[in-house]
This record gives sequence, C-alpha cells and structure tokens, in this order.
Amino acid sequence: MRKISKISLVAAVAVAGFSTANAQPLEEAIKNVDVSGSVVYRYDNFHNAEKTGSNGAVTSDRENTDANRYKIGLNLSSKVNDYVKFNSRFIVGSQANGGFASLNAGKENTWRNGFQDNTAGADGQADVSLSNAYFGFTAIPNTVVNIGKQGLATPYTVATDINGNEQTGTGILALTTVGPVTGGLGYFNNTNLNKSTEVNLTLGFDTTTLGGGTGAAANAGVINGGQDIYVATIQGDLDFVKLEAWYLGHQENFTSYTLAATSNIDIAENAKIGLEARYVNLKFKQDAANALYTASTGITGSVPSTLDAERDNDMFRLAVDGKFSIVNARLAYTKTGKDGGLTALDQDAKNTSLGWAITSNGIADADYYQAAVGVDILDNLNFTLNYGSLKAKEIEATKTVATDMGGIKLEEVYGQLTYKMSKNLSTYLRYGTFTAKENQAGNSDKFEDQTRGRLQVAYTF
Repeated sequence: MRKISKISLVAAVAVAGFSTANAQPLEEAIKNVDVSGSVVYRYDNFHNAEKTGSNGAVTSDRENTDANRYKIGLNLSSKVNDYVKFNSRFIVGSQANGGFASLNAGKENTWRNGFQDNTAGADGQADVSLSNAYFGFTAIPNTVVNIGKQGLATPYTVATDINGNEQTGTGILALTTVGPVTGGLGYFNNTNLNKSTEVNLTLGFDTTTLGGGTGAAANAGVINGGQDIYVATIQGDLDFVKLEAWYLGHQENFTSYTLAATSNIDIAENAKIGLEARYVNLKFKQDAANALYTASTGITGSVPSTLDAERDNDMFRLAVDGKFSIVNARLAYTKTGKDGGLTALDQDAKNTSLGWAITSNGIADADYYQAAVGVDILDNLNFTLNYGSLKAKEIEATKTVATDMGGIKLEEVYGQLTYKMSKNLSTYLRYGTFTAKENQAGNSDKFEDQTRGRLQVAYTF
C-alpha cells in the first residue's frame, strides 16, 4: 500500500479527537496513512423467456434485467501511536446496503398484459458513505481490539465485498492468538442487518421480508438494526487442517453455531487439492419464527400459522476443489435441514452455498449439487464451465421458514472466461442459463426461464 499526504476530513477529525499521552501530533498522523481499495464495474443482462397460457396468450410477469452497476471502496488506515490505528472505509455505491449503485439501462417502457416488461433507463449518481470508522488497539501482546463502526467479520455476514453488499456493526471485537489457536469475542449494539442482507436474491427473499421494509408484514420486526449481537469464536491453524467454531446470538431472534474444517494439500509440484466440511445450526426463538413466517406472506400469499412456524435451520456442506497443472475443478454437495435452511444473513457469506443464480440459503430440505471444471488457456486466461442443481422436497404450507420455497427445482449452467490483465486488474465474461420450476403435487410450472450474461472489470490497489 502506498502512502499519501492527505486524509479525508472525517478521518482527520476522528484521529484528532482521539488523544493519549504519547499520541503523535496530527500532522504526523496525516503523513502516515495507508490507502487501499477497489473499483468494480459490472454489466448485467438477464432475459426471461415469455410464459404463455393454454390459449397462447402471454401471461408472464417475469422481469428482464439490463443494468450498469458500480462500486468503489476506499480504505484508509492511520497510525496514531505505537499501539493504536484508526481505520476507515468509504463506499461509492449504495448507501442503503454498501453494495453496487445500480443504474437501469433498459430502452423500453412497455406495458403488456398488465405487466411492465422493462423500465426505461436513466443515468444517475452514486452515494458516498462512511461504512467503517474504528480504532484498533494492539497494546496487549498477540491481541487486537477493534472499537467502533466496523465490518461484521463472521461466517454469517460479509464484512468487505468488492462485488456486493456489506454488513457492518458498531461495537467491540477482540481477537487473541496463542500459538496455533485464536480466540475472539465481540459485541455490537447497532448493525445494518435490516438494510444490507440479500438472503436469497433470486427467489426474492431479502431484508424487506426480514422486517426492514415498508408495510405491515415487512415491519414484523424480525431484524432490527438496533438489536444486540454477541459473537464468540475459537480457531486452530494446524499444519494440515484449519478448524473453526463460531457462536452468534442475535437479541430476541436466534442463536446459532458453526463448525468447519478446511485443508489445502500439495499432492505434487503442480497439483493441489482443497477440502471443506461445514455444519451450521440456527434456531429461532418462537416469537421471531412466527414473525418471520408472517413476513413471508408478502411473497407466498399464504395464511400463516404461528403454531407451526419453524424454528430449526441446518446446513451441511462437503466440498473438494483442485488445481492440476492447467486444469481446475470443484465438486460440492450441500444439504439443508428438513425444517429450514436459513443459515446466513447474506447469501455471499460462508455459511451458505452460492452459485450464480442459485443459493441454498432459506430453502428447507434441499439437496444442492455444484460442479465446475476449467482450463488455463494462457497463463492469465482461464475458462471454467459451472453447473448447479438444487431440488427441495415439497413441504407443508404451514411449515415454511422464510418463503414458500419447498417443492422447487433450480438448475443453472454457465461458462466464465476470466482474463487477468495484470496483478491488480482482472475481468470476466459470464454467460449461461437458469431455470426454476415448481415441483409440488404434480405441478411442474416453470416460473423462471432465463438466459444470463455478465461483464465485470475489477481493479484493486
């Protein structure tokens, strides 16, 4: 990271407001600022095949996507003294969720059969927001204590993501390392979890259905940004395997724990293999389960039954990936609990399995298979073919954890061409298909039938 001679006014004021007996003068702090960040541009074009009725009339309410997306992240780290650093992060993107600023590029504004096929595009300006502002203390040997507004670095959330939403909280996090073992404790009394999470974006389950939006159902209060979060972790980094255990408690809503083991093995000079086993258990308190089920009616249209609202959610994943000379491959299997599969607060988090359009998060009693195989065409050019298939068994209407996602079959196939122009600049071109079918009581209605295209350019510094 390179040094710069200027710092933002916000960070400078924060640094100036913190004083200790041996603190550096402000002018010295300004001269010692480390800068890093990312710039990402993404273009998405998703097209849905028309859905027709028995009489041949178009009945589709499927929405097409034609959008430009931008996100800039800027990290500033300033040394206050030998034991204290001030860290900040600014995002040029969506102020609401720390994700992309999305600008619709549609060229039509056509209504057909009561549905708007596309929305006319318009250029616009992104928001600038301060997402992190915290102090890091290292006075205790082998220990770091972060105090302030910071990313939620847990397997349930995403602290920093150049490609998506970010979850933040205001509080304290302490990590201590003794030999190969690291232990951590955290407490946050304010978060953005009611604004920033995409639980299952493709199937329409996000923080609005978790209680962060408008309307009676959405305001059921399942997720409140002012509710406390407690975090504890212990991790071991052994020679051949990394082990981790997590506990997360969300005030008035749920408790959860995670167990995971990962290993990376060099089996030959140009051959590596990676293994992962992960288990997640998330249990809602009864009132929260009832409120969550009530909120889901905005999507399902069903009448909730608080007596049968589900509380238990589970996920198990076993994955293996490898790199053999110029060939890369991955196989993964994910199984969610028969009573619920809501195991993360963001679909990009470690505690859920994500393809492109498919995620296991929030889907009960699902079997999700993922496979990928690729080849290095050149040293900096790779093509990988990806396949994903998720099938969830039909479940009782009154036993829905989040949305009526039981009895569905999802399938996607896509290829990705990745070109690494330089160490810090890469781009990829992705194209494929995605289908989603109902699979209940003999009904095989296809409610999504998409061709999907994406171009992305990312620069990190």
